[in-house]
Amino acid sequence: MAELNPFEIAQRQLEMCARVLKLDPATHALLKEPMRELHVLIPVRMDDGTVKIFKGFRVQYNDARGPCKGGIRFHPQETIDTVKALAAWMTWKTALLDLPYGGSKGGVICNPKEMSLREKEELSRGYIRALGDAIGPEKDIPAPDVYTDPQIMVWMMDEFSKLKGYNIPGVITGKPVSLWGSLGRGDATARGGMFTLREAAKVRGIDLSKATVAIQGYGNAGQFAHKLAAELFGSKVVAVSDTKGAIYGKKGLDFENLRKHKEETESVINFPGAELLGEEGEGNRRLLELEVDILIPAAIENVITQENAGRIKAGIILELANGPTTPGADEILYKNARFIVPDFLANAGGVTVSYFEWVQNQSGYYWPIERVYQELDKKMTKAFHDVYRIHKEKDVHPRIAAYLVSVQRVVEAMKLRGWV
Repeated sequence: MAELNPFEIAQRQLEMCARVLKLDPATHALLKEPMRELHVLIPVRMDDGTVKIFKGFRVQYNDARGPCKGGIRFHPQETIDTVKALAAWMTWKTALLDLPYGGSKGGVICNPKEMSLREKEELSRGYIRALGDAIGPEKDIPAPDVYTDPQIMVWMMDEFSKLKGYNIPGVITGKPVSLWGSLGRGDATARGGMFTLREAAKVRGIDLSKATVAIQGYGNAGQFAHKLAAELFGSKVVAVSDTKGAIYGKKGLDFENLRKHKEETESVINFPGAELLGEEGEGNRRLLELEVDILIPAAIENVITQENAGRIKAGIILELANGPTTPGADEILYKNARFIVPDFLANAGGVTVSYFEWVQNQSGYYWPIERVYQELDKKMTKAFHDVYRIHKEKDVHPRIAAYLVSVQRVVEAMKLRGWV
């Protein structure tokens, strides 16, 4: 059977949810496709004097609950199907966290690693000019995603402000704190995940102070997950991996030393005192099947599949990555009593703190870090228990429960507005 593309997976997940909710055909049809899909061409004069034409996308999936919200990716393999899937998932994610948003996503087909700073700035500004009136603080609010960062967000915010003739910080989130960003954004995804992990451990009867943790992927989310699991709970992170391989340390891996090692060598492998599980894919595969209490996929999609799901031993799987578990694997894990905190709940800390940034931009009042963490904890904890309640009531696996909560909220908004 041919592998499903990301948007087909998103549609299949929605179909499962639609059957449980008994959605009427019109409502289901309105949720199956994006409401708006923009394709743009962006000419950029490169450093060598030639003009290169880049293709960009912006998908606004559904705005029944408020302005759309979603990141912008710069990636050489970007596709419209990936962007549509991510826009759909953002719609469910913002609804699940009960944020007053819809969902969107954007992308440009490019390789930023091969571009100079000036070329990236020209591309960023050109993307905003191409979108014209399609975005804004009350329409669609972009944010950083793969290979985009706070500097790129500032260029985009500045370009939009130039087009309108005055500063509009609320058009973009993920900005530096010195230019209308929010405190707490750097570790928001991992910290939000930790709040849901704490609640999952309570309902599963796991003592996190004695728990062992394996983390697949050691980028921003994976590193902060390591740091916070140790700091907040005293958990022992015994295995981590990156694209070059995976390592294991029975007594636990020290975060600060490992972070420095990763910075200096550009990999976690060859960390003093740690055992090599394997290089590249082999190490990552072995890490997933370790005898640990908590498994945190924090890298790429489709790493837990029907083929390996039966060998997963962790009691809780905290999905900080987007789409790390395939639909077929979900069923196997559920039958084996493995509890998944699904991606669009587990990694929703980022969009939640982005929402806080937007609120601060709109009001002109900026919060101390303590308030950011306190409000994030409240939002993530409530969302976890909304999902857990439906998981128990309907006897469905947690991903379907999360869909039931979020899709029902979007459907209610559409019906109240008279759309269906």
